Amino acid sequence: MRDFDHFLAIDWSGAKGERHKGIALALADARGGPPVLAKPPTGGWSRPEVLGILKHDLPSNTLVGIDLGISLPFEDAGAYFPDWDESPRHANGLWALIDRICESDPYLGANSFLTHPEASRYFRHGKDNVGDRFHLPDAISREGRFRQAETQQRAQKCRPVSNFNLVGAAQVGKSSLTGMRMLHHLKGHLPVWPVQPIPEKHPTRGSLLVEIYTGLASKEAAAQMTGRGARTKLLTYADLNEALAALDSPPVDEVGEVGDHSSDALLTAAWLRKVHCEPQRWEPRTLTAKIARTEGWTFGAL
Repeated sequence: MRDFDHFLAIDWSGAKGERHKGIALALADARGGPPVLAKPPTGGWSRPEVLGILKHDLPSNTLVGIDLGISLPFEDAGAYFPDWDESPRHANGLWALIDRICESDPYLGANSFLTHPEASRYFRHGKDNVGDRFHLPDAISREGRFRQAETQQRAQKCRPVSNFNLVGAAQVGKSSLTGMRMLHHLKGHLPVWPVQPIPEKHPTRGSLLVEIYTGLASKEAAAQMTGRGARTKLLTYADLNEALAALDSPPVDEVGEVGDHSSDALLTAAWLRKVHCEPQRWEPRTLTAKIARTEGWTFGAL
């Protein structure tokens, strides 16, 4: 079991442009205390700034959780992009492919991948703009393809959206693709669980990045509270502090309304601190070596 000194939760954004109100960073200390929201620059964080923090300014021995899909479905069809000869065989190759195609996109953007004549065929771009390879030929669901980790999320009463779906407020396809560019640039700086092996020189300590799903943290906190049911959106600091208390965290010293991205980051930082020591989080029942290498996993999905 790994011990960490800090827990950093990042709510990510795949939107166009340089700076994004949708990016939020919150840090929790293993010694206790409330999670703390990192103050963004004027206009919000940029994706390259977050990359710079993870490469050069990350506190030592930090578990980083980032809210995006670290890969695309592979297991269901034996490929990310069936019938495309450039389809990679593992997640590291997928990240490299996306970054290569999008190298001219500023701010770690991924628009060039979504407009690529082959890659675009696998995505739902709009209500009436669905790539001809968005669905597998024998697909039962019309929601698109899902990774094994997302199937497990559904078993835990969460509602993940296919990373090939770019439509709707709940879609995470764009943020996942921009995030995969960032993961490619983190190679050699910060290992990504479970895609990359833990460095041998740091078998029990050292920083590590995992995929998180903030909705899972919210649901687990809500399950410990009475009267909230399945509610996962925390609209005020009073709501947030009630959820933090369910995770054995001290409250944040703020009042009034709180934004979705800030509350998600603050709550998930506290959740990472509470659950990271549970062995089953690191050993999901259906996670195989092949799935780890190709699809990765969502930390906490059992």
